[in-house]
Amino acid sequence: MAETVLRLEIRGRVQGVGFRWSMAEEARRLGLRGWVRNRRDGWVEAMVAGPPDALERIAAWARKGPPSAVVVALAIHAGKGEFDAFEQWPTE
Repeated sequence: MAETVLRLEIRGRVQGVGFRWSMAEEARRLGLRGWVRNRRDGWVEAMVAGPPDALERIAAWARKGPPSAVVVALAIHAGKGEFDAFEQWPTE
């Protein structure tokens, strides 16, 4: 069975607040694979792969983020890729 992969775009005050680190920790806790990175335009992008229930949980987490974040928008798109772990990637 093919697993589900989603691409998340998180906008708001999401850089400089520990968002990537916190998201990576939460994704690993949920058993997800993929990556998260800052974008040069100020938003955070993530590709997450795993079972639908865990993807729903990471999306719910991303709507709030860590305590110091202020998320104003979360866009969820179909994604693609295969991942061995969950990583923090450098800014693109």
